[in-house]
Amino acid sequence: MKQGSDKCLIVITGPTAVGKTIFSIKLAQHFNTEILSADSRQFYREMRIGTAYPEPEELAAVKHHFLGNLSIAEDYNVARYETEAMALLDELFKKHQVLILSGGSGLYIDAISRGIDDLPDHDPTLREELKAELDEIGLEAFGEKLKALDPEYFEVVDLNNPNRLLRAIEVCIQTGKTYTSLRRNTKKERPFRIIKIGLNMERDLLFKRIEERVDRMMKNALLEEVKSLLPYRDHNALNTVGYKELFRYLDEEVSLEQAVENIKTNSRRYAKRQLTWFKRDTDIHWFEAGDVESVLKFLESMD
Repeated sequence: MKQGSDKCLIVITGPTAVGKTIFSIKLAQHFNTEILSADSRQFYREMRIGTAYPEPEELAAVKHHFLGNLSIAEDYNVARYETEAMALLDELFKKHQVLILSGGSGLYIDAISRGIDDLPDHDPTLREELKAELDEIGLEAFGEKLKALDPEYFEVVDLNNPNRLLRAIEVCIQTGKTYTSLRRNTKKERPFRIIKIGLNMERDLLFKRIEERVDRMMKNALLEEVKSLLPYRDHNALNTVGYKELFRYLDEEVSLEQAVENIKTNSRRYAKRQLTWFKRDTDIHWFEAGDVESVLKFLESMD
């Protein structure tokens, strides 16, 4: 990027295990700047192993924000993230011309790059009715209900996240419109330029990296971490890959071997859903994971 140009936020995104952390650190070092996380699971300080939290030496290399800043017991949502991240960006841009936003949580990246849409408030009565229906028919059938109401959102939403399903179905019923259409309201203006970089790699290699990372997590005491979080297992943050599968093992529903295999399977599925989400965004410029030089050349060519 040209010196003296407008303030710029470089977004680094892509599927899980593609190498966003180290890539972002190298980019931040090049620009002598700081990184904001857009990985909603890494916000929680108690969830380190199962979220591939950056290593101490990685954290020491570049200043990071929105990492381990919350307790698992706290309620948090994307609207609060938008407010807090925008306030922080305003402060950091006083010191830096370029900042990095890095992560794989598409909803949180959209919150910064587009802004949160103005959706209707929760209807407590409808929400209770939907919760009762979810309990009665189960998560898979509840997902099919969303598919009938909004097939486009069904293709990208985390089908294992009941709160996401509940909210989408609730909005569809309240408004008579699809959740997708309401999430496409006017993009909010931002006082800085945004350049989005997507990292990807050949599918078989990505899946191999995912499986190897799950094995490392298990060796690094992921099971012990999950045991320590049992009192909080009903919190939404823990209804996520790597934790819910081991809760099932602790409930004696599956063997440990099967639980680990389920983590790998669900992580691969999560990666595919991430890519589906990101591929819809035509503003993302895609590069081979690890190719920092090509990204730097691309950024330098930008007016």
